[in-house]
Amino acid sequence: MKDNSNNIIKVALVQQRCSDNRIDNLNKTKQYLIEAKEKGAQLVLLQELHNYLYFCQKQDTNNFSLAESIPGDTTDFIAKIAKELELVIVMSVFEKRAEGLYHNTAVVLEKDGEIAGVYRKMHIPQDPGFEEKFYFSPGDLGFEPIDTSVGKLGVLICWDQWFSEAARIMALKGADLLLYPTAIGWDPKDTNEEKAKQCDAWVTVQRGHSVSNAIPVLSCNRVGNEKIKENEAGIDFWGTSFITGSFGEFLAKASSHKEEILIATIDKSETSKTRNTWPFFRDRRVDAYADISKKHSYK
Repeated sequence: MKDNSNNIIKVALVQQRCSDNRIDNLNKTKQYLIEAKEKGAQLVLLQELHNYLYFCQKQDTNNFSLAESIPGDTTDFIAKIAKELELVIVMSVFEKRAEGLYHNTAVVLEKDGEIAGVYRKMHIPQDPGFEEKFYFSPGDLGFEPIDTSVGKLGVLICWDQWFSEAARIMALKGADLLLYPTAIGWDPKDTNEEKAKQCDAWVTVQRGHSVSNAIPVLSCNRVGNEKIKENEAGIDFWGTSFITGSFGEFLAKASSHKEEILIATIDKSETSKTRNTWPFFRDRRVDAYADISKKHSYK
């Protein structure tokens, strides 16, 4: 068991633009990781599928060639940086588990470069521009916090962030932080009113997980327009990455339009203080929640 006695940790998020050049993306990530370390970060969260364009905009079997094993080229590249900088890093990869079996997977690297654990995305969306069910099998590892030198990390991925059950289970199992690597954005044809409504809902639901579980949240999104073909509109990823404290208060928030590193200091002991003041866990009626395990409560 690792020593989690140090409650004060400095965390960072890397919000960046991606291109169709994997090496360029990884080298840019490396520079941001170096900068985060120089600013005192001990834990860095990278965005979802950070080594390439968001390819799930279209169904194309050629994209399965982008998948890789764990360990693999991307995990080896980031693990070397984690060891050199003595950083805990939460990264993301399109995992090839076997021929015809692929996952959207987060990998947690310890500061010695070793893999502390993995999480496979459980909730898989299927919407225009987000054709993920074509590419990813649902995760089979459940909701298990990953133990690291900076604490127990409740790692979830993007679409998972809309489901209160996932956050609650991670919290009940002792997660110190919830971390959401994310790829979410607007259809460029959406009205400004619709864009504002969507982004506000995205921020609000995750802050709700923070409040109802008295737990800090780290949410790291992509930024910038990404298109698979030049004659298409693509997706405008809305950035707006953020970090909350144990009662949903903003500790740091990024812009919607530029690359940046977000830094915040978190006191993990605040979770205990908040839960004693707002005893949501005490007042849960677990005896009355059986219906939550049903797809729908039919009459």
